[in-house]
Amino acid sequence: MKLSEIASRLGCELDGDGGIEIAGLATLELARERDLSFLTNPKYFKDARRTKASAIIVGLDCPPMGISLVRHKNPYLIFAKTIELFFAPKPQRPDIHPTAWISDSARLGKGIAVGAHAFVGDDVVVEDHVSIESGCALHTGSRVGEGTLLHAGCVIMENVIIGKRCILHSNSVIGSDGFGFAREEDGSWYKIVQTGTVILEDDVEIGACTTIDRAALGDTRVGKGTKVDNLVQIGHGSAIGGDNLICAQVGLAGSTRTGKRVVLAGQVGVVGHLTIGDEAMVTAQSGIPGSVEAGEIVSGSPAIDNKDWLRSSAAFAKLPKLQKTVRDLERRISQLETR
Repeated sequence: MKLSEIASRLGCELDGDGGIEIAGLATLELARERDLSFLTNPKYFKDARRTKASAIIVGLDCPPMGISLVRHKNPYLIFAKTIELFFAPKPQRPDIHPTAWISDSARLGKGIAVGAHAFVGDDVVVEDHVSIESGCALHTGSRVGEGTLLHAGCVIMENVIIGKRCILHSNSVIGSDGFGFAREEDGSWYKIVQTGTVILEDDVEIGACTTIDRAALGDTRVGKGTKVDNLVQIGHGSAIGGDNLICAQVGLAGSTRTGKRVVLAGQVGVVGHLTIGDEAMVTAQSGIPGSVEAGEIVSGSPAIDNKDWLRSSAAFAKLPKLQKTVRDLERRISQLETR
């Protein structure tokens, strides 16, 4: 594919020879002649100067580099879209494997693919063009929306609703029981039956081995367009807003509420019954004990304003030296007082 065609299809400015034939996409370090590479972080500018790529995707403000440049205000987005030009996923062929078990009361739409040893239970509804890979289990009354992909080993529990064009990665479990127990008089725990469900709205992506618990009453909901990484736990009765980004190993206790476009970085822990406002960001390994206002960036455990946390972290590294200074001052003051 010619570089000019790539630039045109992706709405980019072309700076250089558009007649170059591009064979693939590669990192700056690994790129070879006829590869298109990308520069999305200024700290890799020196690598870009040394790359053997024939062209680079860059921002609008990138200086000339002696090779052809594909310019856009959002080079990372263009990098993502360029991948699809060269590595388009192979569409699943509609087919039902003979080892799959499908209930007579299940309703399957057109163009369905069901893999080996998959289970589709009573009264399940699977809409058109859904792909259910090997070993998946769809339990009684669940519903899967049009164009959704369930990778191998996914478990969809009873009465769970999955929206359209969702992607669920391997071994995710949607609708497991919420962690709810009441203490008996003798100190033992009495299980609270979890009668609610989980609803994933359209265009949600769930990572591998992520679990989303059903509510005791009502529903646990993940909003349209939200992307959830691997190994995430979303507690029962939570309501996750649209277009959230929830990174690996995040844990949300029950009844957590998030607004739109919230970002929770890796290993964030959130106590239950609080709200994180629209477009708030929580940095990695932070602990959230209380609600976060819209637009705030917080860090640390317990989390505080990110700028305060950065200053506190810098001061923390100096504490041993400050402690020695204080002791020296105390000793000198004591000596002065005894004279």
